[in-house]
Amino acid sequence: MTLTTYEISPLLASLVLIAHVTVGAGIGVLFFRALWWNTRVIVGGGGVASAIALTLSRFALLGGLLTLSALEGAAPLLAASVGVFVGRFLVLRALRSDER
Repeated sequence: MTLTTYEISPLLASLVLIAHVTVGAGIGVLFFRALWWNTRVIVGGGGVASAIALTLSRFALLGGLLTLSALEGAAPLLAASVGVFVGRFLVLRALRSDER
């Protein structure tokens, strides 16, 4: 399935794909920041219930984004996936600069 807007206007199609990359980057930042926090909770001896809840919510959020993107077609799914990797890069760069 593809959105009919892609067939109408190439400009609108590119704006939709840019929006998917942006949303994917935001979700990627949330996902990997939560992963870092979850790791700190587990290593620090935090609550098991909170660690499990955070893990499930991370995967539900990421799975929901990718599922909604997949319903729009292959291009939005790939754009959102690229955005998630951009978010991962941003989080890793921020964590690396915090260590120095």
